[in-house]
Amino acid sequence: MPPRAAIAAAALLLGASASAQTVVKIGSASPLSGPGAHQGKDIENGAQLAIDDLNAKGIVIGGQKVQWQLLAEDDAADPKSGTAVAQKLVDARVAGVVGHLNSGTTVPASKIYAAAGIPQISPAATTPGYTQQGFKTAFRVVANDRLIGRTLATYTAKALKAQRIAIIDDRTAFGQGLADEFARGVRAIAGNEAIVSRQFTNDKAVDFSAILTQIRAKKPDVIFYGGMEAVAGPMLKQMKTLGIDARLVSGDGICSERLPLLAGDALGDGKVICVVAGGIDGPQEASHAAFTERYRARFALPVESYAPYAYDAVMVLAAAMQAAQSTAPARYLPALAKVRHEGVTGSIAFDARGDLRNAAMTMFTYRQGRKVKLQVVRGR
Repeated sequence: MPPRAAIAAAALLLGASASAQTVVKIGSASPLSGPGAHQGKDIENGAQLAIDDLNAKGIVIGGQKVQWQLLAEDDAADPKSGTAVAQKLVDARVAGVVGHLNSGTTVPASKIYAAAGIPQISPAATTPGYTQQGFKTAFRVVANDRLIGRTLATYTAKALKAQRIAIIDDRTAFGQGLADEFARGVRAIAGNEAIVSRQFTNDKAVDFSAILTQIRAKKPDVIFYGGMEAVAGPMLKQMKTLGIDARLVSGDGICSERLPLLAGDALGDGKVICVVAGGIDGPQEASHAAFTERYRARFALPVESYAPYAYDAVMVLAAAMQAAQSTAPARYLPALAKVRHEGVTGSIAFDARGDLRNAAMTMFTYRQGRKVKLQVVRGR
């Protein structure tokens, strides 16, 4: 080959190498329709913001520049839809999945991701059963129900000094699981007699007069509800109508910016106590505040609950890929299990099951229609 031709060929090869890139697809699965759509969209938006930030960094993995893409799917908070969505993402050859939101969709979907060897990080699902299946692909960046239930039970019995506690749950994997853990914690602290009523509803109910009338006769100090805010809001209104002067205690399913809209003037001041399965304090508060401002500017919406955790979940997947210098799930999965990442929600590292180590939880109440932070506690 003549010298000039050789130089031209070399230049073409260098140009091709410089322009070579790998497209990495990250799946996002959450309810984008139905009562929980606003929280599902919160997850999608948080993940998208992370994708935008990764693309702006021009990350190189294994010698190739990475172009990140988000594939967002609607699981409708339904187990059957959740498994269909999981298979769709597997067929699309995603490198990792951020989701699902609901425990009832997360657990069945996790079996499909595990069979395909695709890492899954839930930014919201709290049922202990998710990480107790033994799947090496299952992780979460929030505390589980065992920690949340115990924390809420301790706060209810000791800080609120409640002596008569009624419990309601919506019979979903999340709601019932959280209520069971709360009840177990109350019994350990205050004894069986502290629970004066145990009632059930469903996640689409709008009329609670029958169960609330039964509960009113027991004169509770606290009503615990295991479920989501779409039910909790109307329940608070009916508690007020029936003259039930008790605090409502619950988990992160109700702990959103939307609850005041659903409960109206029945929300009261300090009447609702809820906990979010994550928390930041000290120096981390500045980075979290910056994230919420960026989120609002990007999507013209406030952060509901889960966007920061979805953002961190994407960033953790990317960090593991960079550590392994590979975007192939089988190659970077071992690095994911050992990852150490400082995110907007705090320090992220996983235990042997895929649960978050030293998981934080944040206690909130509502005053004058606004969610107010009480304290951050850490699980043990």
